[in-house]
Amino acid sequence: MHRLVEMIQSSSYCVAFTGAGVSTLAGISDFRGKQGLYKQEDIDADRIFDIGYFRKDPSYYYLKSKDFIYNLDKKTPALVHTELARLEEAGYIKAVITQNIDLLHQKAGSKRVIEVHGSPGIHRCLSCGRTWDFADIAALVQQGTVPFCDDCGGIIKPDITFFGEQLPAQALEEAFSLAASADLMIILGSTLLVQPAASIPLYTRRNNGNLVIVNNMETPLDPYAALRYSDLGEVFSYLGEHLV
Repeated sequence: MHRLVEMIQSSSYCVAFTGAGVSTLAGISDFRGKQGLYKQEDIDADRIFDIGYFRKDPSYYYLKSKDFIYNLDKKTPALVHTELARLEEAGYIKAVITQNIDLLHQKAGSKRVIEVHGSPGIHRCLSCGRTWDFADIAALVQQGTVPFCDDCGGIIKPDITFFGEQLPAQALEEAFSLAASADLMIILGSTLLVQPAASIPLYTRRNNGNLVIVNNMETPLDPYAALRYSDLGEVFSYLGEHLV
């Protein structure tokens, strides 16, 4: 792993790209991993985040996500989150591009976080546009209540990108710009299967930047990685000891 340390130290513009795997260390289920959301029998993962179904019946989303989204206030950042924040503070990485919706990068102290799949930090009424913060909605959901707008009775939706919706344009544009500028992108805990976010690392590759992948499952970009590891904990423990 000394090669990874050397690559980070010699990089002039290093960007991290994170997927759900980095948060499994914090006790949050990923989506397509061995124990992920798609493997759980009591949750239809396609249905829970389908915008068409949500508009018809938001109760399925809120009741099924109660124990993996609306308990995020009880989750603490894990090793990868804290190390990425430290590396940003030390000037080694410029930003974190994340597919995650768990807010843990910000909680760990990362300053520049681009959430390409949106965020539950803000919820808004689909009818009148009124907004609520995460804590207000989480309190209702934890009580078993499906939230509706107090003003107009409209459906309240988190600013998470559901299937059938466009990714947030500003975040996606910023992510592509960062990737194109990067001479090194470290891809962490992502299967790189969900488009268009999974194509972001290609912008680094096309501009002659290096890719490093750390994931416990194969990804479509493995053949293009300068370095490839499988254990996030092992890699970031090493970085914590040798990259100061």
